[in-house]
Amino acid sequence: MNDRTAGVAGDLQHFEVAGRLTIDLAALKANWLALARRAEPAEAAAVVKADAYGLGIERVVPALSAAGCKTFFVAILSEARRVRAVAPDATVYVLEGPAFGAAPVFRDFSLRPVLGSLDEIGHWAAYCREISQPLAAAVHIDTGMTRLGLTPGEAEEIAGDPTHFDDFRLALVMSHLACADVPGNPMNGRQLRQFQAVRRHLPEAPASLANSAGTLIGGDYRFDLVRPGVAIYGGRAIATGDNPMRPVVTVEARIIRIREAAAGTPVGYGAVETLKRDSRLAILSAGYADGYIRAAGSTDERPGADVTINGRAAPVVGRVSMDLLAVDITEFEENSVQTGDYAELLGKQFTVDDLADRAGTIGYEVLTNLGRRFQHIVKDD
Repeated sequence: MNDRTAGVAGDLQHFEVAGRLTIDLAALKANWLALARRAEPAEAAAVVKADAYGLGIERVVPALSAAGCKTFFVAILSEARRVRAVAPDATVYVLEGPAFGAAPVFRDFSLRPVLGSLDEIGHWAAYCREISQPLAAAVHIDTGMTRLGLTPGEAEEIAGDPTHFDDFRLALVMSHLACADVPGNPMNGRQLRQFQAVRRHLPEAPASLANSAGTLIGGDYRFDLVRPGVAIYGGRAIATGDNPMRPVVTVEARIIRIREAAAGTPVGYGAVETLKRDSRLAILSAGYADGYIRAAGSTDERPGADVTINGRAAPVVGRVSMDLLAVDITEFEENSVQTGDYAELLGKQFTVDDLADRAGTIGYEVLTNLGRRFQHIVKDD
């Protein structure tokens, strides 16, 4: 291999990928530690469902374990097994409970189901009787989400008959806040009071109600264990005010063409935006196939998202395509932007939540959809 081919081989990944997704593990750990300090004396767990909000269980869980996190929550059993592989001593809860027939897997991998119905409680208790082992589990009380969890009537039923818990260890009683992102929402207080009332009638066990937003609003919501999720990853948990969390994700896309276009020229699919002036456009190698939300594009009626190039904002022009998007660099100095440069789609200047706001969605959706084609870079300093 000569020097030229060696250089091409070394740069091959640069040319093969749409862009770069950088995960800042130091920021991730700092966010969890800040939440843990705020939650004291309650324990701070970490929600790592959806492949740790798209950032990778195998990256995120060891980093959080090193920071001191001992308890993790996932949605489904396959995620729990991945957590167990990289955190052999951690406590791992599976929020969607045990699928029928899956109880032996929970036992074999030392996992804890979150039981959310009378049937699930009955099946888990029967399995524990069968193996003569009181395995640990959580019980979920529905206080207002109307998804998973015991209904108020079911909660009263089990509260009146403590024999439901004779065969397994009740390790946690939990519920989930529906409106904690708006601290003044009266739903928060109603859920808190209902949870407190039900908990008093259940066998004594640690309690958990607070998600990221509940952890931040604090007070009586924290109980014994908090379960932050999006805030760990830098997302905005409270709808108003400044986000106290550090950004964890930076996304960059390569500029693959710079072109001139005259006033009156339509840009992109549907010709939904027409240039109002003679313009210079940078075409970026990223689109909705990379998780960049299609609704973040612009039209003649409304602006879209911004990207950042050399520290300056450049607005998206027209619709976001599957693999490409156009941004306006007319105001940039001539030759200050070159083909092959990178534009920052997400980072400190234009955050995950900024993109979500422009696209009419939430930061959670942005995070969990990013980067199937990006080069993933991990830093921890």
